[in-house]
Amino acid sequence: MLFFLMYTLTSSLNAAQASPSPLSSQIQKQTPVLIRNSLKSRLGYQLVEELTTKVGPRKAGTPAEKQARQWAVQKMKSLGFKNVRIEPFPVTHWKRLQESAEILKPFPQKLHVTALGGSVSTRQKKNNFVQGQVVRFASLDDLKEAPLKGFKGKIIFVDEWMTRTQDGSGYRTAVKKRSGAAEEAGKRKAVAALIRSVGTDHHRFPHTGQMYYKDKLPKVPIAALSAPDADQLNRALKLGSVSLKLSLQVQSKGQSTSGNVIGEIPGKTSEIVLIGAHLDSWDLGTGAVDDGAGVGITMAAAKMILNLKRKPLRTIRVVLFGSEEVGTVGAKAYAKNHAQALHQHFVATESDFGAEKIWRFDTRFDKTQLHLAKALQRKLQPLGILPGNNTAYGGPDITPLREKGVPVVTLKQNGWDYFDLHHTANDTFDKIKPESLAQNIAAYSAFTWMAANIKGSFRKASKKKP
Repeated sequence: MLFFLMYTLTSSLNAAQASPSPLSSQIQKQTPVLIRNSLKSRLGYQLVEELTTKVGPRKAGTPAEKQARQWAVQKMKSLGFKNVRIEPFPVTHWKRLQESAEILKPFPQKLHVTALGGSVSTRQKKNNFVQGQVVRFASLDDLKEAPLKGFKGKIIFVDEWMTRTQDGSGYRTAVKKRSGAAEEAGKRKAVAALIRSVGTDHHRFPHTGQMYYKDKLPKVPIAALSAPDADQLNRALKLGSVSLKLSLQVQSKGQSTSGNVIGEIPGKTSEIVLIGAHLDSWDLGTGAVDDGAGVGITMAAAKMILNLKRKPLRTIRVVLFGSEEVGTVGAKAYAKNHAQALHQHFVATESDFGAEKIWRFDTRFDKTQLHLAKALQRKLQPLGILPGNNTAYGGPDITPLREKGVPVVTLKQNGWDYFDLHHTANDTFDKIKPESLAQNIAAYSAFTWMAANIKGSFRKASKKKP
């Protein structure tokens, strides 16, 4: 038995010696330095505070989003980034003006609601509101299975709950009702649709979010109820028929201008390591968790690298995407504008899941390159980051790049409480924890520096010509 253990240990050591690390000894020494410096720095926290205080809510296509771009340009330049620029693109402008809901009968009382982004206003003849009998469905699937007749003039209420999960996977199912409820209500000639907010909290803050109408279907106004108000409406319905009044006044101004803000740390080659976040936010809160945190994390991580005063092998590009909340418009514009250079994008990732600690490192590399993923994760392990899978998402704004074959990673954060705040008025700066934000910055700075200098490629190895 002892011989076997000695043989195994010797074999492992020989294998390690036979397979040198893809990270140079210099990079291996610099990475812990980046981690230590990042954990001590408060730059990221200060950036989130400044963005959410000086600009506040940054709705896509608004003057506030423009102000945020100007802030980002000035801040990137002052931090020492190079090639700082704005890449503009058009976006549809939508604005909420007024929203209210109240039970008329049998228990008159007001409810807390918010219009979903993209919803039409409530207008019925000369009134700026609609009213009707509420019909409840426990899920979107139940509504889809309901008859198409018998709902004319009614208000359809989809009371589907969202499951709380660490990785946020419950969102993929719950979010379908944001557009689906309005679509199904339109098919049935209802006057409006209500949904239980796509969130996991039990506070009286309704969650907004973007919805879309399908062509050739009636456009039914739609709003989200806060969880306690959805509970209240449900209790009232159990006691009999409920008549409800809903008023949503919104404004669609057509096309406006948005843009992506880009700053770089130039490298020795034309390859690009892209780290990003989205600069816009919804209008209810100040966009601290979604996604001021990501802005602070990526900008501060790049600044930690700048402080090394070492030129990376590959260019490090920080992209603050515009208009993510209304359909990843900036991400699509970036992929289109840089289509001819996507083969030079070595790897990409986005911080857009709040500010809690990163606990797992997921990749999407060619299967022949997974030894590189292991080398990266081992250096992140002191931060409490475990190895993950090879089906990384990368982030909402990274999706167009991933679909074009760009390798991506996900520095997966703990999202257990993320959807308590997501798209609500409660998404404010006081929710940011400095120590958790610093751990994110340490992970991003370390990963980015290693990726910018690692030997090899995350893509499938090309066959050499004879």
